[in-house]
Amino acid sequence: MDYGKEALKKHKQWRGKLDVQAKMPIQNHDDLSIAYTPGVAAPCLEIRKDPESVYTYTGKGNTVAVISDGSAVLGLGNIGPEAGIPVMEGKCVLFKALADIDAIPLCLNTQDVDELVQIISALQPSFGGINLEDIAAPRCFDVEAKLKEKMNIPVFHDDQHGTAIVVSSALINALRLLKKEDPTIVINGAGSAGIAIASLLLELQLGDVILVDREGILNVEMDLTSGQRRLIDRVNRYKKTGTLADALTEADVFIGVSAGHIVTKEMIRSMKKDPIVFAMANPIPEIERADALEAGAKIVGTGRSDYPNQINNVLAFPGIFKGALQARAKEINEAMKIAAVYAIADLIKPEELHEEYVIVSALDRRVVPAVSKAVFKAAQESGVAPQEGR
Repeated sequence: MDYGKEALKKHKQWRGKLDVQAKMPIQNHDDLSIAYTPGVAAPCLEIRKDPESVYTYTGKGNTVAVISDGSAVLGLGNIGPEAGIPVMEGKCVLFKALADIDAIPLCLNTQDVDELVQIISALQPSFGGINLEDIAAPRCFDVEAKLKEKMNIPVFHDDQHGTAIVVSSALINALRLLKKEDPTIVINGAGSAGIAIASLLLELQLGDVILVDREGILNVEMDLTSGQRRLIDRVNRYKKTGTLADALTEADVFIGVSAGHIVTKEMIRSMKKDPIVFAMANPIPEIERADALEAGAKIVGTGRSDYPNQINNVLAFPGIFKGALQARAKEINEAMKIAAVYAIADLIKPEELHEEYVIVSALDRRVVPAVSKAVFKAAQESGVAPQEGR
């Protein structure tokens, strides 16, 4: 199937992938008086007396805003807010289909950090959580950090943390299967996703992390972004220098969040025995799966649904938000992310692990309940949610 051609046909037919469904019918004057005036004044006054009761009398507690500035949409780059709407609508469809969360796409006509923060933070009364999407680095780091300071609802940049969580789950299982300990992990692409992956792998203490971008292996002498600088003293334990090829020599793991066809068979052959290769550039991976296997890779994952071991954010964000919303958490913290990592990884039993099954399918219906339960518990135990939840 030509997915692009079919998507154009369907999007034209649908005129967008979302509509609004009312929970109650309006069939007579009583219905009208309950849904609107005069009856609606009663919940309004209750919320005025107790602002927390907004979670009881409105849909806020199960509603998420999916927000982008259009600056880093999929692999298409800075295509603008209007062109980003189909992606944000798609994300909202996944929220509803997989976790029964109502989500609203909002594409904003500014790429200024302060303006983004001002606009998004002003939305807090209407939403139970904020999913930031497709905002370019380094702006995304600053926007998320400032919003988390200003808002008391969960703010989650999925391109960063959703990617990091699913990569970590897959890597934990790959390391379990191959019995690799303290591996050298090379991450190519030191933007939003790469920085978040590195941060979480370090938090999980999975191994030595080496960050690489277009200029080569990152070091303190380079002109680093704020996100890169926060990590630079914690990565590259043995102070490797040089290019991506130099980084991969004797490495155990390659994680690519960069560009297609930049890794060669020779680079894979230079890695340690039975290397793990997660080549996640879309739609063209850093190295083709067949080439990586031919060069000696033991486990290969990509971002593509037509290959085994698809590393897909869909495994993370629906369950994370469902757990956070149900717990009425004020934020999504490291404990909640780590809980999600192990909830996803542990869905595959040790005896089920094999080279083509180190991460569950994005459509596995066990994922959202397992992740939401783990996140809910972690939110309460880490003190960012009331003990009784919602």
